[in-house]
Amino acid sequence: MTARRVVGWIAVVGVVAAGGWIVTRPTPGDYIPGLGPSSREASKTPPIVGDAQPRTVADPEALDVDAHFPAQRVVESGTYKGKRSGVRRGENCTEVLQDRTLELLREAGCKGYLGVSFTAQDKPVLSSVTLLRFADAPTAAKAAESLRGKPGSVAFILPDASAAPALPAALARPATEPRVELVGHYVTVTSSRPADAHPGAGTAGGSPSPSGPSVSPLPVPSPSAANLDQLLEEATRAISFTAGAPFVWM
Repeated sequence: MTARRVVGWIAVVGVVAAGGWIVTRPTPGDYIPGLGPSSREASKTPPIVGDAQPRTVADPEALDVDAHFPAQRVVESGTYKGKRSGVRRGENCTEVLQDRTLELLREAGCKGYLGVSFTAQDKPVLSSVTLLRFADAPTAAKAAESLRGKPGSVAFILPDASAAPALPAALARPATEPRVELVGHYVTVTSSRPADAHPGAGTAGGSPSPSGPSVSPLPVPSPSAANLDQLLEEATRAISFTAGAPFVWM
């Protein structure tokens, strides 16, 4: 870069600063690194249920939803584009189960969870990913096998952060089967469903939520059955990959 161009860029930065813009350090979810999300977008941050696990020197891996799934970051893969909606989190991993009387995770050494809903931006698809953290890889592998042997045991998280009831058999499709992945000492459980299976804003009872985000931000046509299966599979792959990527080397 020439000296003239350097001087030109300095002048541009000076104009921006004079106009009242504040340049900050880059943070996860920034549209432009260093400028941060707009206040308008920040006000739309979806609901979070449950207390965050504090990161400490002794426990630097405590799950942080904003670090793993920034609210303003778009997940994009193929034709799928989606953003984070509601979140449920906690240390008692039994809370992720559709039926909390099951023994699947009671003695599995699970150290915490994130249950995150994703809403497709221009397709009638909802996705849910549950991230489970374990003490070590063998323990995580055992839990993954248990969850694979009991499909549908993990609750589906809706955009308003509520847990959906089990999908009726009449609405269930092969493409809605959850994808259970072992990534180091973490397990991810991901699935997708048609948005119209949960009318309104996606509350557990199917009634509209006054404060929750809409199920689909844009009006979209109803896809054919074959096309819907493709959309569901693509969404599940995209969210599953996004959830597991930070832990692939652990």
